Amino acid sequence: MSQSVADALQEIPVPAVPSEESDTETTDDIVSAGLVGEITVEDETAHIPLAFGAPYSPAETELAAAVREAVTAAGYEPSLSVAIDDDTPADDDEPIVIAVSSGKGGVGKSTIATNLAAGIADRGARVGLFDTDVYGPNIPRMLGVQGEPVRADQNQQIVPVEAHGMKLMSVGFLVDEELPVVWRGSMVDQTLTELWHEVNWGSLEYLVVDLPPGTGDAQLTMLQQMPVLGSVVVTTPQDVALDNARKGVRLFDDHEAEVLGIVENMSAFVCPNCGENHEVFRAGGGSKLAEEFDLPVLSRIPLDPAVGEAGEVG
Repeated sequence: MSQSVADALQEIPVPAVPSEESDTETTDDIVSAGLVGEITVEDETAHIPLAFGAPYSPAETELAAAVREAVTAAGYEPSLSVAIDDDTPADDDEPIVIAVSSGKGGVGKSTIATNLAAGIADRGARVGLFDTDVYGPNIPRMLGVQGEPVRADQNQQIVPVEAHGMKLMSVGFLVDEELPVVWRGSMVDQTLTELWHEVNWGSLEYLVVDLPPGTGDAQLTMLQQMPVLGSVVVTTPQDVALDNARKGVRLFDDHEAEVLGIVENMSAFVCPNCGENHEVFRAGGGSKLAEEFDLPVLSRIPLDPAVGEAGEVG
């Protein structure tokens, strides 16, 4: 363990858990409490595994931010990973709702949403994935369930499709995939509202919402109808993507929904022959956006042919 990084993290106390019996706060730091795994340092990057009960819950989102701040102050670039404690009880009535958004289409938002949901499900959590991209619902194809029929249960609620350990709902299950969806804003609002209230998600711990690109009717409907904890904003490094991503960040700020961080997609191209990274676009765009709004960069994801192929075959 890098001593300087460990020393910095030992200054962070374990968040107090509210209790009716006691209002005292724990004096443990997060290292002594076992919330930090084995730290490794590579070049100037500190890789820090954290043990969380429910990633993206408000308390642990704040804790991750404190870790990033402390590591940065110690002179390192923080790279956090999370292990979920499967024994932590979840609130079955209120899943943690994470919106995945982008200001511009074509930046890989649906790919990020799908892999985020699958990654959480792979760690044992109960996860739903809600594709609200009305005009371009790609999630069914990406998970290999396009054309799958939906049915109603005995209470006339829609039963979500299940794939890869997740529950899925998409407008793509309800419309002809060969025909364009030509809906006015009022129709979009009505459809998404009905889907949110009439799908029987069952007992979920997390619901990942794949929003359409932009800052229009669908985004407003979801923010007004759903208890969105926060958003992950996806962008590519180019200015044309950053210009629109800024608008997305401001939309969530205006509606008091926290932006959890920035994902810079297509940060480089991974050559399938030599494995080298080549920066196709200007580097550092995601970091520039994150710095502008004082947000963390959650990940920088390169262009990898294997990822594109996986999305094609489900």
